Parts: sequence; structure tokens; C-alpha cells
Amino acid sequence: MRAMNLTLLTDLYQLTMMQGYFKNPTNQVVVFDMFYRKNPCDGGYAIAAGLEQVIEYIKGLNFSYEDIEYLKSLNLFDADFLEYLRSFHFSGDIYAIPEGTVVFPREPLLKVIAPIMEAQLVETAILNIINHQSLIATKAARVVYAARGDGIMEFGLRRAQGPDAGIYGARAAMIAGCIGTSNVLTGAMFNVPVKGTHAHSWIMSFPDEYTAFKTYANLYPNACILLVDTYDTLKSGVPNAIRVFKEMRESGIELKNYGIRMDSGDLAYLSKKVYKMLAEAGFEDATISASSDLDEYLIDSLKTQGAKINSWGVGTNLITSKDNPAFGGVYKLAAIKDKEDDTFVPKIKLSENTEKITNPGNKTIYRIYDKETGKIRADLICLADETFDESQDMIIFDPVETWKKTKIHGGTYTLRELLKPVFIKGECVYPSPSVMEIRDYCTREKATLWDETLRLVNPHEVYVDLSDKLYKIKSELLEKMSMSGLE
Repeated sequence: MRAMNLTLLTDLYQLTMMQGYFKNPTNQVVVFDMFYRKNPCDGGYAIAAGLEQVIEYIKGLNFSYEDIEYLKSLNLFDADFLEYLRSFHFSGDIYAIPEGTVVFPREPLLKVIAPIMEAQLVETAILNIINHQSLIATKAARVVYAARGDGIMEFGLRRAQGPDAGIYGARAAMIAGCIGTSNVLTGAMFNVPVKGTHAHSWIMSFPDEYTAFKTYANLYPNACILLVDTYDTLKSGVPNAIRVFKEMRESGIELKNYGIRMDSGDLAYLSKKVYKMLAEAGFEDATISASSDLDEYLIDSLKTQGAKINSWGVGTNLITSKDNPAFGGVYKLAAIKDKEDDTFVPKIKLSENTEKITNPGNKTIYRIYDKETGKIRADLICLADETFDESQDMIIFDPVETWKKTKIHGGTYTLRELLKPVFIKGECVYPSPSVMEIRDYCTREKATLWDETLRLVNPHEVYVDLSDKLYKIKSELLEKMSMSGLE
């Protein structure tokens, strides 16, 4: 993103619609919501990520001479519209949920309030950026949860779908709780820890395994993780590693950040044998690291089997979110500003699929926390100007199965508004935290989830409800639309 102008990172129909709006001089101010409908991986939550790159994209919106010449060559756009694009800049407002926040279906992760031409142009890039990073952050959070406190290293660059997916996927994985990445460019760009060991080719390039281990230990005595499965893990790899560790200790080297890595075989069985061999040799504190096509389900299974692994390198299945390769975020029109009284007129999209019916209006989100535990009770989508008194009882209800109601007694809950101003009148007002700061924030966010929501299989659903006012507006619009279809 630092090297490219991404202004043309959009779908062609955004530009053809823009020209249509340009020819219609109203250029209404509108509200668009970016949200998703279903948690990835059949999980109980998602992690918002990618906002910093959205900010960079919005700041950099600028049609260059080359952009205009290319658009001209398509023979779709009139000269007056192309002239307008030469001085284009984003002048609207953007509100967003901060990166690292746990989020749930149907609530706006990002809201754009802008002239419709501007709001339309930015749709594709916003979806591209937030969908990707939120997906990988969510997958990584599940992997981190499965490891039960062990460190997760992101090793996926070579299997990512291209350089950008590797760079920003690693960034998202760090936000979600990984302790480091093998991706050096991500480390340099975002000041996050980079980690790694060595390849099987290192072992094979030496006359024997011991010499390869010894040479590596001499080079990196304070980061000596030896790959032990090139030939035979138990008969060759681990004994040679132990030999090297003993020689290091005898020479006065303080052993720290040392241990072994396995990349194949029955990891549960092998790790138990390896731990016993290391412990009997006096190296019970050695790191036992594993890789080999890991994901949250395999890590959880290995932990359940009592595997003696305390460090995990996760690559392909994390960086590609292999079992759920798309986040599914959408960007929908929610309101149009009335020029006469400057209020927002709610708009709704209908569908035969109930899940695809949108929530109308200019909205915000309040998170309801249990005051005693600090855990999330529910999220409440409401109109942007609504306020609530924490001392008063609150009745929330399922917006689809409305008979399902919960009364939350005043004084037992706290509220937090999730959407924060990012751009106001085209100017950025939001300072992006560092990746490691977002990571710490994300760790605190995950701690607000109940264990039942965190579990990998069949998690408890966190309720996302509508305020009474918003539900009434939605119901009235649905009734009006259904009646108009009968005419």
C-alpha cells in the first residue's frame, strides 16, 4: 500500500454509477454500513481488523494523470466527468469499530456518511481490506485460543495468496494474539516480532546432522531451536540436539530460547517421547515446537491428548483461513439525507432471505457488559442519536424472534459505544495505534467473551438486538414495502 496508488482498486460499476450520479446534480449525502452476516468458521465471534489500511487508502484517494488516461481509453466516461475526477478527494465522515474489537453479525463495523459518489467509490476497497484482515484475525484468534496459553508463531507467507495477503494476513494474525511472524517485511513495516528456525535443507547441506546442529548453535546460541525430523526424530534428531545442548552448557553458554522443532509424524506420541529424553538429559525447560499443517482443531486435539508441545508454528491453515476462505462482509445503503430538513431518511433492502434484510437508518452500536464480571451481555444497534441510562432497567429482545426478551436490571450493566469517528469532513481524526498496542487491546477484548462463546464447536451466540425505535422504523418500512407490492 505504501508503494501503490489504490484509487483504481474498485469495481468498474462503482465508476459508471459515479458518472450517473455526476450527471444527476443532486449528489445526495448517504449512509452506508459495512457489516457481515455470519461468523467465520462457525465460531461465536469475529475480530475487526484492517482499519489502519482503510485510513491509508482514504488519505491516498487521488486520480493520477495515468488513472485518468486509462479511464479515458475505456470509452465509457465523458470528458466533464473525467475532469471532475482530476480534483477528486474524499470529503465525508467515516465511523468504525476499532481494530482488535470482538464483533458480531449484522452490526456495522464501519459506517460511511458522504456524498453518494464518494461513498460508492470507496465500497470495494473497504470491503477488500476489512474482509481479508478480519477473516485472518478471527482465524488466528481461534488458533491462539486452542493453544491454551502456548505461543503461536505465524508461518504462512509462502502459502498466502500473494504478497499482500502474506503481509497483511501476518499483521492481522499478530493483532489476534500471535507472538511473532516469520514474515520479515511485516516485521519491518509494523514493528512486530519476527521469529524462525531453519529448514531441512540446512541439515541436508552438511555432512551429518550433528555438524549442522553444532554450526547453527555456534551462530545463534541465544535462539537455538533445532529441527529434529530430517532423518529420524527419536534415533537421530533428538540425540544430536541433546549432544549440542550439553556442549553448549559445558562451554558456559546460558541456555535460553533453545529447544527443538518437529514438522512431521505423530506429534502427540513424539512430543511425549521427546520431552522424556530432554528431561532425562536435564533439559526439561527446552522449547518443544511443532508445525505440520496445524489448525485450531488439531492443536486442540493434541492438547487434549497431553502432547508435550509448548510452541506452535501455524502456516497454511491460518494465513488462508483454509476451512473458511471468505469473511462475507457487505456494504449496504442505510439512509439518505433529506435536503429540506437535514434529517436522514431510512432505507431498507428487502430479500426473501431474512438474514439479507438490512437494518435501516443512521445507526450506532452500544455494547452491554455485565457490571460484576465485565463479560458481554449483548450488543444493541440503535439510532445514532439515542442515549440510554445505565441506572434504568433495559429490556432487549431478539429482532427476529421478538418473543425472546431479556430484562437487564438498572445498575447491573455498563454501556460502551463501539463506533468511533475516523474521518470528519474528509479529515482523519483517528490516530491508529501500533499493531502491538492493538494486540494488547484485542487480548482484553477476548477476555470479555464468555467461555461458552469462545469454544470452537457449537459456541453460544452473543445477541445483537435492535433498540425499540430502530425496530419500529424497520417494521414500518417492511410493512410499507409489503403493502406496495400488493398494489
